[in-house]
Amino acid sequence: MEAQVLAALHEAAGPATAAWVQERLGGDLAYTTVMTILSRLHAKQAVTRERSGRAYAWTPAADEAGLAALRMRRVLDGEADRDAVLTSFVSALSAQDEQLLRTLLDRAAAEDPATAEDPSDETRGG
Repeated sequence: MEAQVLAALHEAAGPATAAWVQERLGGDLAYTTVMTILSRLHAKQAVTRERSGRAYAWTPAADEAGLAALRMRRVLDGEADRDAVLTSFVSALSAQDEQLLRTLLDRAAAEDPATAEDPSDETRGG
């Protein structure tokens, strides 16, 4: 249901009310259900809200790619063994995706050399 609500918000021309989202989804969901979903998405930082009279107007916090990245970071943050998760993820990438990831990491390192440092490098003072 969260995905449907986010999809509806992405179709909106601007911030949308819960009533608009409910109508956009065909009215099958109760208004309170839509509000609950929007509140949960807000707690997950997937949407933002601003007061519009007595109600809120809701906006996606990021585009679809940004939301997917947010979900990926949350999964990673929820795991105790980040090394194992990342190793498994990278080993399952296609050659094309692996090359794209390498290119993106190289670009990020060039933009911010601090990101290129190995966090396990104990030679750094700290």
